[in-house]
Amino acid sequence: MRYRQLGRSGISVSEIGYGAWGIGRNAWKGATEDESVRALHRAVDLGVNLIDTARGYGQSEHVVGRALRELGAGADDVLVATKASPKIPVDLEEPGLDPLDTYPGSHLRDSVETSLAELGRDHIDLLQLHTWNDTWTGRGDWLETVDALKREGKIRLFGISVKDHQPQNAIRLVHTGVLDSVQVIYNIFEQVPDDALLPACVEHGVGVIGRVALDEGALTGRITSGVTFPEGDWRHWYFREDRPAQVERRVAAIVDDLAIAPDEIAGTALRFALAGDGISTVIVGMRSTTNVERNAGVCDLPPLTAEQLAVLAKHRWQKNFYS
Repeated sequence: MRYRQLGRSGISVSEIGYGAWGIGRNAWKGATEDESVRALHRAVDLGVNLIDTARGYGQSEHVVGRALRELGAGADDVLVATKASPKIPVDLEEPGLDPLDTYPGSHLRDSVETSLAELGRDHIDLLQLHTWNDTWTGRGDWLETVDALKREGKIRLFGISVKDHQPQNAIRLVHTGVLDSVQVIYNIFEQVPDDALLPACVEHGVGVIGRVALDEGALTGRITSGVTFPEGDWRHWYFREDRPAQVERRVAAIVDDLAIAPDEIAGTALRFALAGDGISTVIVGMRSTTNVERNAGVCDLPPLTAEQLAVLAKHRWQKNFYS
């Protein structure tokens, strides 16, 4: 495993982090708690030192907490990032949302206390707001609460998670200097963060956590025409209608342009995400030890060449399957 600095924080994070949405059993079907705990243990064995979870991920914090307790002293160097959900449902297209309604300080504090209890820890290494609207910058009492939680030792670092494909909706806050990190979708298809957000984070020393590097499975090569997912699994909705066929064509074009084997696409996608300017770590959903070993093994591969990155730059695809 290789490690990088998380912006100016002074904290070192593994290049591959553990994305714990899929083990929460609220949106992704098929994971069991025991299997998820084994996967978390294997990830730590292989040097993964960042686990990213959230209050909104069903049972995820509970499962992460169990895994860390079972590791005992082996979990001492593991960093846990979690996210506070807004108090009210948020549609970022809706004008006039007030941060005193979405993230009042009292709600943020309650969320932290609940997360600490679920995780079985006395502090959170990185607290993130699970969604953000740049019109909230300089408003509300959330920042005073964040500062207080830091002074009390309940959180170490603070960041935001940018909703869906909206990297432009964080740049104003990045420029204020209050952030330690930004989490954003960044992959071969979604390269918009390169335009403004990543340069701003580099300029202000903000660490970047890249997520959805495999585009919810689209960049694994396993999403093809006719693929199906169980009812209740959110991928049944995400890859609906002709979307699998669109993905299949796009992935085939990448494979052809790079002259790689089809089974190399996932590793290529992870290395692309790691090549992003200012990227500190890439979190990947890994619900089995097999997935952990495959994804952690990317760190044994050489970085993509400038020529390969130039080819992949042409495969930017402005789509939003979340809508």
